[in-house]
Formats: sequence, structure tokens, C-alpha cells
Amino acid sequence: MDIQGIPPITKIWAASALAVSLAEYVRLVDTYQLFYTPRLVGPPHWQFWRPLTSFLWFGKFGVDLVFHLFFFMRYSRMLEETNYINRKADYLCLLAFSASILLVLGPAFNLPYLASPLAFVLVYIWSRRNRHVRLSLFGILVVSAPYLPWSLVACSWLINYDSRLIIGDLLGIFVGHIFYFWDDVWPREHKSHGSSLMRAPAWLVRLLDDR
Repeated sequence: MDIQGIPPITKIWAASALAVSLAEYVRLVDTYQLFYTPRLVGPPHWQFWRPLTSFLWFGKFGVDLVFHLFFFMRYSRMLEETNYINRKADYLCLLAFSASILLVLGPAFNLPYLASPLAFVLVYIWSRRNRHVRLSLFGILVVSAPYLPWSLVACSWLINYDSRLIIGDLLGIFVGHIFYFWDDVWPREHKSHGSSLMRAPAWLVRLLDDR
């Protein structure tokens, strides 16, 4: 993989996730310090880093982490290099919007770690924007892009039998659909006047994209 060619937001997220897993591996931090719960973020604990670290924990350092990072980076990179090329501000807003919804809904479903659900947001959005693409799933099954998220959920259930993982994946699909509707479907409606509700504010565009 061409490390230098990885777009900036994807690179920063992946490097941060790898750093967190390495820190846990050498026992600089514990997984208890990384998960998100509103109870510990506010007073009297003020553990304000938890909303961020919950999106950086893909798992313990090892083969499983490599698989999850590769999976996340593949679709994040494709989105950032196609739909969001020269639009870092808009891509950052996609991540911020999705992360905010997941932080609100995650505790209701007992989801302490939100990196995988956020990755599923990206998979869903990519799959809807590339509906004519056909992919080989694990070298066994060929599916059209719109069926990719659902196929991955089914495979995850068959492999892990962990309902919490499935709920996280489905929540990511749900949040991805919300964003897709407001950014892709709504602008085609007459009442929208062709404008998306998911564009970055002008100050952020000037800061990140110089346009």
C-alpha cells in the first residue's frame, strides 16, 4: 500500500487508531480508559477524551486490527479520493455529523466503542454512490455494491455470533442512510433548490481547502 498516497484525513485517522492499539498493547493505556459513556465524560469525572478514543479503537493489536484497519481505510480512502477530492472540509463534516449521531445513539444500544459503526457509515455511503460496481466478497461471493453493507453484516453474524457487533454495524448503516439522504437525495428534490444540508461551513472550507 502506498502510504504517501493515502489522503490526509484517512491517514490521520488510521495512524491514530494504530497508535491507540499500540499504546494498549504496551500497557500505556487500558481499554477501560478508551470506551465512551456519557456518565464519565461530564462532571465529576471530566474524561473528555472518551468521545474521541471510542472512534479510534478497532481492537487489540494483531491480525484482527490489521484486517479492520485495511477494511476501514479502503472505503475511507475511496471516498476521500473520489467524492471528496479537494473537499477535505466536506469530508470532515461527514465524519463529524456521523460521529455526533453515533455518540447520541450508541449508549442507547450499549455500544462503548464506535469505530466500527463509523466505518460502516462510510461503507454504506460508498455503496450507494457506486451502485453499479460489483465486488468479490472474501473471494467467494460476488455482490453489487448496494448489497455490500448487508453482506458484511451477515458475514459478521456468521463468524462472531455477537449481537452487539451486529447492532453496531446496523446503526452505522442507519446513520449512513441519514447522511446519504440529506447529501445525495434531498438536493434532487424541488424544495431543496439543489442545495445539500451537509456542506461544510465557509470558514472551514477556507481553512482546509483554500477555496
